[in-house]
Amino acid sequence: MAAAAALIDPSFDVDKLSYEIFSILESKFLFGYDEPKLFSSAAASLPETPTKTPARCAAPAGRVRILSIDGGGRAADGILAAVALSRLEASLRERSGDPGSRIADYFDVAAGSGAGGVLAAMLFARGPDGRSMFSVEEALGFLARNLRRGALSGERRRATLRDTVGPVLIPCYDLATGAPFLFSRADAVEGEGFDFRLREVCAATCAAAGAAVEMRSVDGRARIAAVGPGWRWGTRAAAITHVLNNKREFPLAAGVENLLVVSLGCGEAMRAQA
Repeated sequence: MAAAAALIDPSFDVDKLSYEIFSILESKFLFGYDEPKLFSSAAASLPETPTKTPARCAAPAGRVRILSIDGGGRAADGILAAVALSRLEASLRERSGDPGSRIADYFDVAAGSGAGGVLAAMLFARGPDGRSMFSVEEALGFLARNLRRGALSGERRRATLRDTVGPVLIPCYDLATGAPFLFSRADAVEGEGFDFRLREVCAATCAAAGAAVEMRSVDGRARIAAVGPGWRWGTRAAAITHVLNNKREFPLAAGVENLLVVSLGCGEAMRAQA
């Protein structure tokens, strides 16, 4: 983590910033310390062999926890968010007493665009043991290794949107239809015509305007000429809308008061508008 942190602008005090923000999340929202009985129940259910047995931490009061990560098409665009999440993951492991726990154990939905979409896909990709395949530290290492390449292509497995531990939402812009397109696990589960390989999904959300990614669904019926969604896409808003309208997976999410949202960005959009 120290090596990756060095890649960030020195003006960012990452340790102080992430500590102040995530200490609140750790104690109140993700663990539900305001509800001791709930936390005690969740802690008691932790397996003795966490690295081999899937374990998901229950949300406080049944709320839906959304992780939203905005980013551009460059690897550097996701570094700050990855460093912050790495800090959070390490703290969650320490507080839960589960050294094998991962970010995906504490969030119900992951949404991301650009480099943030790559992070979301990697953190929610399901491994052979049924748990999240990558820790944040491993995802951070992937971003750091790809800094000099200028673009991201995603991990190399043949996993698809269905092969995730929880709902994933990643946007792109489809040049074939001239409209935004949202890759969604919920849609992929409904039909293979909406199921795409994660590697191609990652490439699509990061693609530059002049380098569209030609891709087909798993069954070959759907075809997309994808480029990145750009800064006008509201990843957080899309995730919230998805949860509130997805009664099959989130029947108790009646309104925004039932949601807990952690939204991270790289800051590029704000600099562009300045």
